[in-house]
Amino acid sequence: MLEPVTESLTPDTVGSHSQRGTEQVPSATALPDLLLIERARSKEIRAFETLMRRYNQRLFRIARSIVPDGDVAAMVLQEAYLLAFSDIERYEPTGKFGSWLARLAFNQALALRRTLRLGAPAPRVADGHASEEARDIEEGPSRQLLEQAIDDLPEVFRTVFVLRTVEGISGIETAACLGINETTVRTRLYRAQRRVHTDLSRRIPVERAEIFELTADRADYIVNRVLARLNGAARSQQET
Repeated sequence: MLEPVTESLTPDTVGSHSQRGTEQVPSATALPDLLLIERARSKEIRAFETLMRRYNQRLFRIARSIVPDGDVAAMVLQEAYLLAFSDIERYEPTGKFGSWLARLAFNQALALRRTLRLGAPAPRVADGHASEEARDIEEGPSRQLLEQAIDDLPEVFRTVFVLRTVEGISGIETAACLGINETTVRTRLYRAQRRVHTDLSRRIPVERAEIFELTADRADYIVNRVLARLNGAARSQQET
């Protein structure tokens, strides 16, 4: 069972523990990834939660650059985290943990998109989450135009564009996230930039915090679901 230091984790306590928007536990927030990973290996709840909240936005944008729906992208994150945390011993610190997580999310998004292409209906994350279309209307045309311009890019350019231009990470780290070389990153970014309208391209660095944004409610839902499922898996192992 997961160890939250002093309290037992159940699906009920997960919600009360995690529904804090983007707020993190102060004692864990400043810790580097490697220390959090060691704590996660000891099944400490706060370590799992802090790692998820640290990388939620980046992974969501990666998933959203592959699948055209925010709810499906949230499902991708859940599965990527479960894959990573259920066998955290697999991670070897030969590169950045964030890049390893990003690669998992990228592959999960590709796999889920292939499943959806076979005709399965796109699932919804949970009641109470507004649709992407409703949020676009509420937040005005600026974000909608920017996101549409990115969605219109060929997929081979889109994820590179999101990581480099929207997330603002380096070419080296983008290459590590996607499993390609840095030269390919530069080439794809250049071609993506040529396809995006100049005026829109100039606005993206200014407004990038709102592009493919992971809302606080959706972030809480992802964290709660992952912790609950990890806890359920741990209990099943104990019972067997």
